[in-house]
Amino acid sequence: MPPMTTLVSQIHYPSGDGSPVAETYVHLYAILVTLEVLKQYLEGQQATVLANQFLYYSQGIPTARVAPDVMVIFGVEPGGRDKYKVWEEGQVPAVIFEMTSPSTRTKDKDFKKNLYVQLGVQEYWLFDPKGEWIPEQLEGYRSLTVEVDDELTPIFLPITDGCSQVLGLRLQVEGALIGFYRLDTGEKLLIPTELAVELRTTAARLEQEQLARQLAEQRAEQAEQRAEQAGQQAQLDRLGKEQAEQRAAALAERLRALGVDPDNL
Repeated sequence: MPPMTTLVSQIHYPSGDGSPVAETYVHLYAILVTLEVLKQYLEGQQATVLANQFLYYSQGIPTARVAPDVMVIFGVEPGGRDKYKVWEEGQVPAVIFEMTSPSTRTKDKDFKKNLYVQLGVQEYWLFDPKGEWIPEQLEGYRSLTVEVDDELTPIFLPITDGCSQVLGLRLQVEGALIGFYRLDTGEKLLIPTELAVELRTTAARLEQEQLARQLAEQRAEQAEQRAEQAGQQAQLDRLGKEQAEQRAAALAERLRALGVDPDNL
C-alpha cells in the first residue's frame, strides 16, 4: 500500500471539518451512548474510544482533519485526547461510527467513506437514528484489499451479517440507538440507563438477601437459645429429681432407725 501521505494527498478534503458538533439531540444521544458502551466494553484493553474529536491524518497539513462521531483505536494508551494525530499515535482508528442525517449524507457516504478506507480504517458504520435516508437505519462496511491495475487498493465492502469482526460484537438497531451484543456469549452490552436499572435491581436484591440472612441468623440464634434453655431446664429437672430421691432415701433411713419399715407404709 502507498504511504499514508501519498494516499491523503490524493483525497480532496475541505478546508477544515468545522466544529465537531452533533446534528440533533437524537444524534448526540446516540453518539454518547455508543461512546460509553464501547468504553466499558474495551476497559482494560490497550485501546481508546473517542467521540466528536478531530482526527488529524496528514502531518504538516492542518486542514487535513475530520471529526468522526465515534472512533475506536487499538494499540494506543487508553484515555481521552483533545485531538488525535495519526503520526504521533502511530495507529489509525480500527472502527468508525458516523451518526448520519440527510444533511451529512453526501459527506458521510462519499468523502468520509473514501478517506477512511484509504487511511486504513477496517470498519465503517453509518447509523441513521431517525431513519431519514437509510431504510434499515444501520449499514456497515468492511475493508478489503484488492488488486486494481497491478496495485493493491483498499475498498469498503458492505457488511451483510450486522457483525463487527474487529470488535467481536453484533450490532442491532434498537430505536434511535445501536444495540451491541457479544459474539462469544450473546450478552448485550448495557447502555447507561439499563446499567443503572440493573445496578438498582441488584442492590435491592442484595439488600433483600442480606435481610433474609440476618433474619435466618436471628432465628437460628433464637432456636439455639431455646435449645440451651431447654437443656438447662432438663438439667434442673434432673437435679431436682436427684435431690428428691436423696431426701426420700434419708427419710427411709431415719424410719428404719426408728424401727419402721418404709416399704410397708
